[in-house]
Amino acid sequence: MEVYLDNSATTMSYPEVGELVYKVMCRDYGNPSSMHRKGVEAEHYIRDAKETLAKILKVNAKEIVFTSGGTESDNLALIGCARANKRAGNHLITSSIEHPAILNTMRYLEEEEGFRVTYLPVDASGRIKLDALREALCPETILVSVMYVNNEVGTVQPVAEAAEIVKKFNPSILFHSDAVQGFGKYHIYPKRMKIDLLTASGHKIHGPKGTGFLYIGDKVKIKPIVFGGEQQKNIRSGTENVPGIAGLGLAARMIYQDLDMKTALMRELKGYFLDGISKIENTTVHGLTDEGSAPHIISVGIAGIRSEVLLHALEEKGIYVSSGSACSSNHPAVSGVLKGIGAAKEYLDATLRFSMSEFTTKEEIDYTLETLYNCVPMLRKYTRH
Repeated sequence: MEVYLDNSATTMSYPEVGELVYKVMCRDYGNPSSMHRKGVEAEHYIRDAKETLAKILKVNAKEIVFTSGGTESDNLALIGCARANKRAGNHLITSSIEHPAILNTMRYLEEEEGFRVTYLPVDASGRIKLDALREALCPETILVSVMYVNNEVGTVQPVAEAAEIVKKFNPSILFHSDAVQGFGKYHIYPKRMKIDLLTASGHKIHGPKGTGFLYIGDKVKIKPIVFGGEQQKNIRSGTENVPGIAGLGLAARMIYQDLDMKTALMRELKGYFLDGISKIENTTVHGLTDEGSAPHIISVGIAGIRSEVLLHALEEKGIYVSSGSACSSNHPAVSGVLKGIGAAKEYLDATLRFSMSEFTTKEEIDYTLETLYNCVPMLRKYTRH
């Protein structure tokens, strides 16, 4: 049996998405900047995808900018807005457990462009401390970035409350949220939630890799970080990835069909998995396990076995999981997220992330639990203490 439980790293594309991408690559392959019929056909795919995403988010289609994925969207949001609003101040705020696409970009802005960054602490469940946000805000603050769902432990951040605090302090401060793990799992309405910029990625929602978008509110001042032929209103130059954009639009439409039913089934399976994992001694679940946690992510610390060892033991049985985040690199390192939430030392290098999709079944969870029941005692037996 093969069980794929690494959906927070990437998802299988919907077959319909694969078929559409092939069609656009091999039949409707025009350049959307061309004025002839083939170009107009290509432009239609882009417009259709924009309208699909705009309808899901309840925003205007012109506020959607397509990118190569979550990392580029985060870079464009942070660097583009920091540079465009530098006259108003040089202070940025984010959380201490953001995705590397945020943290490394913030460090770049600190070290190379002279911005001052405040990294907010989080509590033991991984939620940002709102009092710390209130204290950090100052007249120099121009942008705050808080992720929607943590990619390692699945904690849902109080984004709406954080944005409310920020806008109450100064309506001009921009609020960005990296929603790569939240889009496709939650109904997110940026305007209602006072979110000015929102990042999402195609390959987390059964769409193609190398695709994503950034929602940019119409009043946001932002500078491009890529220069060229002035596509997408000169915010992101370069010939658009029409097959990828078409696939992203279709994946978004499909994942939001019966979304509440899909997430309810995942949450039911998550509860079932958590009950099963609790039968293994010396284990812990990082983050929250209730509605304050994403329906698809489970972070489990299994003391006495290095995460890499257990990962490959499961792989031998056809079960695919992740040790923390697969987004930074394939070279394992101690998780900054686990450190940030104050995880016990014995779990820092002994934690696996199990992440589901709408295709995950109870039979797959049963097989995974049975495999863990068999291999964990054996691996612990041969672990040096």
